[in-house]
Amino acid sequence: MLKQFRKELKSLANPEQAKQLQRFFKTGVGQYGEGDIFLGIKVPVQRSIAKKYDLSLSEISGLLDSEIHEERLCGLFILISKYKRADEKEKKNIFNFYMSKAERVNNWDLVDLSAPNISGHYLFHNKEDLKRIYEFAHSENLWKKRIAILSTFYFIQEKDFDDALAIAELLLNDSHDLIHKAVGWMLREIGKKDLEKEEEFLRKNYKDMPRTMLRYAIEKFEEGKRKAYLRGEI
Repeated sequence: MLKQFRKELKSLANPEQAKQLQRFFKTGVGQYGEGDIFLGIKVPVQRSIAKKYDLSLSEISGLLDSEIHEERLCGLFILISKYKRADEKEKKNIFNFYMSKAERVNNWDLVDLSAPNISGHYLFHNKEDLKRIYEFAHSENLWKKRIAILSTFYFIQEKDFDDALAIAELLLNDSHDLIHKAVGWMLREIGKKDLEKEEEFLRKNYKDMPRTMLRYAIEKFEEGKRKAYLRGEI
């Protein structure tokens, strides 16, 4: 079945679209997506193909080990679908599998799709395993750190903010722009649910935050307040 899946996916390759995607996802030497290969297939098309296949974890592992971005993305689509259908025992197996393959969830779109839906959902309902994303937050690996903060997106949707704020604080001085954006985004999401909770964190930390993180966090603020934060006048 894996061979059939790959054949179907590659039959839809679009070289011109692939060139655009390789620029957009920063695949050049020294960039965060260095070496990532694109076929040039639009995401809705990938979703429709992924729905046709129920692959084993071993087969999904093969897709995640691929250098082709669309194979990894489709592998995650299939894994999320598998997770949603699973009983509690199998959900744990899928969570552990996902965490073991984290270094192959190695571009921001892959993380943002999968972390809330797998590790986020699982950990919200199994708080005894929360240490796993704190370990990721302390990792040197960019993608593990992004998985850590994006996992809390599920928590935020459930109005549970403590772990999101704790991990945001751990990542406050991270050097990578993709972490700045992710943390700022999660802070903004907290503000949609509880503005005072977001501002409590910001008042304590905003002067030390990377500028990009702060801009993302306050993006939806009323203009006067947003400018006051940017000027350091809160």
